[in-house]
Amino acid sequence: MAMKLIEIGIVLIVIVMIFGVVLTSMENATEKVITAQEINNMEKMTSEVMDNLINNPGVPDNWNEYGKGTPGLAIVNDGGQVISNSVSYLKLVALGENYDELIYENQFNSKIKTSMELIPKKSSISSVKIGEYDGKNDVFSVNRLVKCDFYKSYVLNDFKNDGKCNMHHSQEDNSCNYFKVFPGNLKNSDYYLIFDESETHDLKYMIDTTKVSDDEYWQSSPSNVIHLNDEIDFYDDTSAIVFIHLNKKDPKAVLISLPKNFDKDFLEYDYFRTNECELILKAWY
Repeated sequence: MAMKLIEIGIVLIVIVMIFGVVLTSMENATEKVITAQEINNMEKMTSEVMDNLINNPGVPDNWNEYGKGTPGLAIVNDGGQVISNSVSYLKLVALGENYDELIYENQFNSKIKTSMELIPKKSSISSVKIGEYDGKNDVFSVNRLVKCDFYKSYVLNDFKNDGKCNMHHSQEDNSCNYFKVFPGNLKNSDYYLIFDESETHDLKYMIDTTKVSDDEYWQSSPSNVIHLNDEIDFYDDTSAIVFIHLNKKDPKAVLISLPKNFDKDFLEYDYFRTNECELILKAWY
């Protein structure tokens, strides 16, 4: 009788152990299923948010000027058309200034943490990061190739596009363009002609107006940044039409108008052209 009780006890112990092992396995399997589901949800939501941001300018289109609204990063061109797969630098900066509210709270319902990095390709421009990653968690990343502008909105003329010339220069050998300016503009804005560094030693320029155009001559620039304000003369007129001539077809050069308080550290050609960039959105719990 005692032996039978011992055998029964041993069997019960084995059954309890087996039950414990099975229960633990079921719990682990359930946790794995939940974790996999969470990861799938994070990946799906992150991809959806990314695609929405780069194909949508936001509501309103200029939400970045107010720091609120529904964010979007897509560029709107001069014709009012939204450029798909694009990132406006000014909108990205505005997003970074209020990132937690606009992205963590509004886009991910305060459940998923993220950060973004915009990396220009074939450019002298450094990458731009917004949001913070603490490095403690596993990360899921979404990468997209996009068109990105930085300060292209300040460009008056891009000399890769055909313009008008008042000196009958052949557009096969030269690039010409013009802009209208008032004395008050020079008080509030700085005008620059900027070349890519590869053009600095080869490119020559000429500046004239409709008032005087006979005595001008080609000039070489010691740098790739030419400040134009002091080279504009109104000759007692209320405005001037200023023509700029370059001795090369389709040069990497732009004419820009900047506010007086613009940071001069950004006076590089690459900041004023459309770049190809990689946008990376990292997400984690």
